[in-house]
Amino acid sequence: MKVVDTFAAMQKLFNPAAAAGLNKTIQLNITGEDAGVYAIKIENQTCELVPPESVKPDLTLTMSDQDWIAITQGQLNPMNAFLSGKIKATGDMMLAMKIPNLFPTK
Repeated sequence: MKVVDTFAAMQKLFNPAAAAGLNKTIQLNITGEDAGVYAIKIENQTCELVPPESVKPDLTLTMSDQDWIAITQGQLNPMNAFLSGKIKATGDMMLAMKIPNLFPTK
């Protein structure tokens, strides 16, 4: 699976009820062989992939392509990945804590 393919799956996993009142943007800096910069805009209980240069992120997450794919497939717990240093986060940490409810993988 490619990193870009995970975003279509994320939109299917998106939990609109958990996004009530949120108008935020999450930037993902993915490193590794399948590196890229992506931005997810959450607004009006919807989410969409937007060009990263078009928004100012509220939260920036940096991780490897392999870790990102493992997280989106439910094979790696995001909180454990953060605590072990596999994910670097800057910005709105309260938003970071909401991600498992916004995009439940199990």
